[in-house]
Amino acid sequence: MTTKVLVVGGGQNAEHEVSLASAAAVAAALRMGDHEVTCVTIDRDGIWRVDGRPNGGSPAESLALALPLLTRTDVVFPAVHGALGEDGALAALCALAGVRVVGSGLRAGAIGMDKWTTKLVADAVGLGTARGRLVSADDIGDVEFEGEIVVKPVSAGSSHGVSLVTREEDLLAALHEAARFDRRILVEEVVRGREIDVAVLREKGGIRWAAPPLEIHATGLFDTATKYDGSARFTVPVQLDAAEVAALKRAAIAVFDALGCDGVARMDFFLTDRGPVLNEVNTMPGLTAASQVPRMFAAAGVTYVDLVARLVRAAS
Repeated sequence: MTTKVLVVGGGQNAEHEVSLASAAAVAAALRMGDHEVTCVTIDRDGIWRVDGRPNGGSPAESLALALPLLTRTDVVFPAVHGALGEDGALAALCALAGVRVVGSGLRAGAIGMDKWTTKLVADAVGLGTARGRLVSADDIGDVEFEGEIVVKPVSAGSSHGVSLVTREEDLLAALHEAARFDRRILVEEVVRGREIDVAVLREKGGIRWAAPPLEIHATGLFDTATKYDGSARFTVPVQLDAAEVAALKRAAIAVFDALGCDGVARMDFFLTDRGPVLNEVNTMPGLTAASQVPRMFAAAGVTYVDLVARLVRAAS
């Protein structure tokens, strides 16, 4: 039986272009299977476009005109990264409408998007995180330089607003840059270790498993430019011994379960002498065929088309 899927891309945040690429790739993959696909794009100004056509003159009007699509949809695939998408906003809309949705629900999306709260959850399940503190954008002038640190917005993706600060004279600019994306700022110690990503998938029926981990090779900070300019290299499966791989997979599944994630999520770690240190969680990670998550599942023998189809089948 054909499954009707509404793919939503775009969004009102700095990850708009990345989301468009994910949504286009997901739609193309679904059309290769037994799926009837409709695409909706959320513009940067909040206007919903159905198959490329603007759907009204205001965000509220365009959303109202797009809502009837939910009555003709079996599953919504919200390929929107970042705020007002990955943070659970779209999952909540689908829940209110009683429509199945791919990925995590409101609670897991909201907590996973909040790096500070995620640290608290990780600590509660016994996982290490970088030592850090929360700073309000109103208190930027009171932050003192105490050595090399990483400054980042609490809720933003694709490393937007993230800075490595090694000199006191660069601190204020880094704090202001982070404040462009969130009024809450995280100031963390620098963690030295190998950067390892682990993707966890919950299949239809509830079984969840972790794909072979991926290692990121980048010179300096793995920031927004490095992520998308092609300079970073990835190794998958990662060259580690069996015990280290098992520890990373256990840690990733522990976070996945603690947050209550569904669909697929990517957990980013530093592998240090004291074991895995959680950096952050992505409950709607990049989903082009070249993105890290599909690469990891490809290493497990799951093709990109199959991965996307599995996500639709597991929608709840």
